[in-house]
Amino acid sequence: MAGAIIENMSTKKLCIVGGILLVFQIIAFLVGGLIAPGPTTAVSYMSVKCVDARKNHHKTKWLMPWGPNQCDKIRDIEEAIPREIEANDIVFSVHIPLPSMEMSPWFQFMLLILQLDIAFKLNNQIRENAEVSMDVSLAYRDDAFGEWTEMAHERVPRKLKCTFTSPKTPEHEGRYYECDVLPFMEIGSVAHKFYLLNIRLPVNEKKKINVGIGEIKDIRLVGIHQNGGFTKVWFAMKTFLTPSIFIIMVWYWRRITMMSRPPVLLEKVIFALGISMTFINIPVEWFSIGFDWTWMLLFGDIRQGIFYAMLLSFWIIFCGEHMMDQHERNHIAGYWKQVGPIAVGSFCLFIFDMCERGVQLTNPFYSIWTTDVGTELAMAFIIVAGICLCLYFLFLCFMVFQVFRNISGKQSSLPAMSKVRRLHYEGLIFRFKFLMLITLACAAMTVIFFIVSQVTEGHWKWGGVTVQVNSAFFTGIYGMWNLYVFALMFLYAPSHKNYGEDQSNGEFLSLYQFVNHSGSLSRQK
Repeated sequence: MAGAIIENMSTKKLCIVGGILLVFQIIAFLVGGLIAPGPTTAVSYMSVKCVDARKNHHKTKWLMPWGPNQCDKIRDIEEAIPREIEANDIVFSVHIPLPSMEMSPWFQFMLLILQLDIAFKLNNQIRENAEVSMDVSLAYRDDAFGEWTEMAHERVPRKLKCTFTSPKTPEHEGRYYECDVLPFMEIGSVAHKFYLLNIRLPVNEKKKINVGIGEIKDIRLVGIHQNGGFTKVWFAMKTFLTPSIFIIMVWYWRRITMMSRPPVLLEKVIFALGISMTFINIPVEWFSIGFDWTWMLLFGDIRQGIFYAMLLSFWIIFCGEHMMDQHERNHIAGYWKQVGPIAVGSFCLFIFDMCERGVQLTNPFYSIWTTDVGTELAMAFIIVAGICLCLYFLFLCFMVFQVFRNISGKQSSLPAMSKVRRLHYEGLIFRFKFLMLITLACAAMTVIFFIVSQVTEGHWKWGGVTVQVNSAFFTGIYGMWNLYVFALMFLYAPSHKNYGEDQSNGEFLSLYQFVNHSGSLSRQK
């Protein structure tokens, strides 16, 4: 039986393959760092205070902050008192984007963060556990002078977390509280050119609605969306990589099916990893340019979750299938203890995502973090997933240590072999160790990518060259996953190479045969 390609490949050829893959890896980083702009853009919006003096506010009327049909405005809340304007008649209006600009489907998503400017007043202080209740209407249009179409209308409660650093005395009245920013809205597609938000703060003293929330002076929003230039680069990468992985996957499975034996577990898992990589590569995002598919963010999370779960499972099975301890592991049931934490962690993150982005499909203003129960539930899911990830990583490191220790112990049987056979296995073990280290490096890069993407947003300048750090990490790590899967399917595909007399005499053994052979020698001793 012929072994895998990695077992029969010379060190020179292996280095050539590694060099080619390294070149493509560098190109993947450079594409993001030098060609693509930053992944996202943040834009600040200041609301305009409009007056809606109609007796019946239930009938929707869209108030524009500027333009030919702009609303009746006031500069500040103090101006409303002499004009006898009630709080229920004030509407905070925000137009997205800024004047003379348009939104684009290439932006992919839009996230809005809320910042309230609340002034300190002795007779109107923020109570403990205060909650602001907003009546929010969202509309869109694609013509600068067309009619607005309602997209969503919801009551949006948000708990205030504010502190006042100065003494609460009359001379400090008018100073602003320091309040945490609040999640406000997220939509999974930007299919229209213009959006309009009308925000009301209805007051009802009997029902204690918007009572004890301080004096809200202004409402500011920060809009975050994906850069169109980065989207085009990202789509181009996915379009290029999809056929590359699909072709090598078909080639890999064809060589497996040509064997006289059934596929072993490791070969099946590698093929499943190729399927999950192809699934995440398929550029269905192209359709989001022409269709208003708000579920694309959720769909993208599910695709990434499937790939991550498959990748983590592969690393465990990869180590277990090379443990060299004579335990029967060629069945997925033998790994239930190790794969169990992956399944539990993935399920927790899936439930969390469904509770957040799943609900946002019908209510873009929903956030699981806005209530105490929702926050505790979300934190529970995240903590359980984090514990599972830590247990997995510790167990993976322990298995890698066992593999290297067992390989070192089995090397004592090498002197009993012929010279040709011994040299072959020495090279085989060297290449296996090298691949194991590459696997750990990829795992470490995945963790580093996650941390850097959470804490870094910016670019580096070297002379006249600007490197977009986050874009480089996004494209580089995405390219690394693809190259890693590509290398696995190429190097672990069955080899057609024969070894002449060595093979005819039974001299040639694959890595798995070497495990059994050395194990039998140990038992004889």
